[in-house]
Amino acid sequence: MSDRATVVTIVKGRHDHLREQRRVLRSLAPGTPHVVVAMGDAAIDAVVGPDDRTTVVHVDDDPRGLPLAKARNTGVQTALAAGAELVVLLDVDCVPGPGLVDAYRRAAERAPDALLAGPVTYLREGVRVPEDPHDLTALRAPHAARPDPPPGELVRGGDHDLFWSLSCAVTASTWRTLGGFHEGYVGYGAEDTDLGRVARARGVDLVWVGGADAYHQFHPVSHPPVGHLEDIVRNATTFHERWGEWPMRGWLDEFERRGLLRLEGSRLIVLPDRAGGGGA
Repeated sequence: MSDRATVVTIVKGRHDHLREQRRVLRSLAPGTPHVVVAMGDAAIDAVVGPDDRTTVVHVDDDPRGLPLAKARNTGVQTALAAGAELVVLLDVDCVPGPGLVDAYRRAAERAPDALLAGPVTYLREGVRVPEDPHDLTALRAPHAARPDPPPGELVRGGDHDLFWSLSCAVTASTWRTLGGFHEGYVGYGAEDTDLGRVARARGVDLVWVGGADAYHQFHPVSHPPVGHLEDIVRNATTFHERWGEWPMRGWLDEFERRGLLRLEGSRLIVLPDRAGGGGA
């Protein structure tokens, strides 16, 4: 594996988070190419500014919701076309930890045919990214629902249903095996779980990478994400059609408990005048 790694970020809004991500990336992994995919956000060119190592690509908005799957595919394809051999997908809300890019690079040498994922720490409200990004390690508290291997270690044979694109990496050959995210998913929910299922079906191992830490900058959320109800129902239906079961069952069950939807056989029905409210 060469050192030709590229970071890909998709974005609409979240301009301050993108600026902070780019500041940290330039500090910790200077010279690493960065592809930023703007989803119907013309202001991203100005946010990024002149930078020889950064490519901004624009994709159109979809009236149904954010084209997350399409944007990620566009970003990865742009990176590969420019010669990347390893692509790191990093959510716009995340900043890389001090060892993230190098940890993924080393993991790709040991597991070139795997889908790689790293631990993510969610920063609490009021906690800012330190001026010196090396101090991020003092804030480390990875999400407890995912594996957290020690730096330099890999956990192979991961549960594909736990895959997330907040922080992940693939070699060019693995991306070709996977075929990318399914673009039938538009808006919030299920596209990550779908890619995990594709990986499992095609014999691609999910490997958790010690030391590939990312730190998620705080923003308000709602639990469950009622504001994304229609997206979630639509994408859950697509997933059910492809895999024969429902994803995001915790959210779907809670929506049903609140009287926001009803499950009828293989159909999810959004109940009239019940879908409003909630933040991302």
